[in-house]
Amino acid sequence: MDNSEKLSNKQYIILASLLFGMFFGAGNLIFPIHLGQMSGQNWGPAAIGFLLSAICLPLLSILAISMTESNSMYDLALPAGKKFSLAFLILTHASLGLLIATPRTATVTFSIGVQPFIPKAWTHIGLLIFSFLFFGTVCILSFNEGKITRNVGKILNPLFVLLLAILFFIAFFLKGTDLRSVALLPATGKGTGSFINGFLQGYNTMDALAGLGFGVTIVAALKLFGQHKEKARSVAKIGILTMGFEALIYIFLIALGASSLAYTKMSVDGGSAFTTIMEHYTGLAGAAILAALTLLACLTTAIGLITSLSEDWGHRFPKIGYHRFLLMSTLVSFCIANFGLEQIILYSSPILSFLYPLAIALIILGILKPFIGRNSFIYRSTIILTMIPAILDLIHNLPPIFAKLSFISNINSWATANIPLYRIGLDFLPFMLVGLLSGWGISLFGEKSFKKTFKDNNH
Repeated sequence: MDNSEKLSNKQYIILASLLFGMFFGAGNLIFPIHLGQMSGQNWGPAAIGFLLSAICLPLLSILAISMTESNSMYDLALPAGKKFSLAFLILTHASLGLLIATPRTATVTFSIGVQPFIPKAWTHIGLLIFSFLFFGTVCILSFNEGKITRNVGKILNPLFVLLLAILFFIAFFLKGTDLRSVALLPATGKGTGSFINGFLQGYNTMDALAGLGFGVTIVAALKLFGQHKEKARSVAKIGILTMGFEALIYIFLIALGASSLAYTKMSVDGGSAFTTIMEHYTGLAGAAILAALTLLACLTTAIGLITSLSEDWGHRFPKIGYHRFLLMSTLVSFCIANFGLEQIILYSSPILSFLYPLAIALIILGILKPFIGRNSFIYRSTIILTMIPAILDLIHNLPPIFAKLSFISNINSWATANIPLYRIGLDFLPFMLVGLLSGWGISLFGEKSFKKTFKDNNH
């Protein structure tokens, strides 16, 4: 590799800051705090489970992109078939950049930073005006692809990290008495349940899916820095730097949530819990710091989500291109955001329950490339079997209006009685394992049989 293609330590830090800024949105702030409150003294096992799905899976997704030398999640899924890879690309980006994650960035910012300070009667018009300004800013900052690294990695994200560091310094060093009351070991018999709950709560961050989407943005940023070869190693280094830093923040946030039970009751959601925590540690200034934290976190994530969608879909459909997809995704996200945070979260659960098992299967297949290569048979057998519990999990997590239907209720009852791990939402694991091992075994057996037949015919 030429010297011009080598990244300096400063460039690695800038790109890691870019990736962290895209990953870390308001959901990454409020979900771990809420998990800490729900877990209480069992916060340790819950944190481990959360880190597995919210840190390890996103890191593995980035590594899978780099190890398979894929430019996008479409390339990663391609061995499973062109139709599947295109459908997975569209569905994943639709959930990330259009239907759930991007609209949620605006609604969470509004509910935490604006709604508490306006009359209740102004909520709908307030959300309309705020979301218009929010997505207008996102569109402007994302319009020039060459400036995204500067806008997020050099400006917005460092400001966010500085404000978060101030909060942690106050909570852990200046007022650390609350944290001393938090137990390090879980209550007897409660560790396993907290661990599983933490793992499933990590789905809400959507970072494993986002990791597959952000790969294309990081690859594009590497090209702008002059690196056109050995991108896989650089992507892996950037991913490890990013997720290591994010893991520390998650542990601090979960501990903050658990320790908050010493001075307040469990809140309805992580947003209100965070507000209470900020008021406890920083007084009146807490509202301003929290609003700034949330705005910066959501802006950087929205930019990352909309940019990765527009780049990925722009590459796949070049006649439409990056800028048209950018305008379209910004407009759709603006419209969906105005349905409100409650409705977005309500309908996101079944979509995530369907996509996450498929994403995990693709990530594992990508990581196993040194052993299985890009074997289409192994990919297809794994994906087909994983799709069965993914569909069942989608049905299981439908909103109450659908869950009450007799057809849905009967499927739920049958699956609960017959499908292992269905009740706790991990039923995809045995299906995925069977699909992987059977596909691998049949593929190896078929290869050996073919070679033996070839030798016999030659003799």
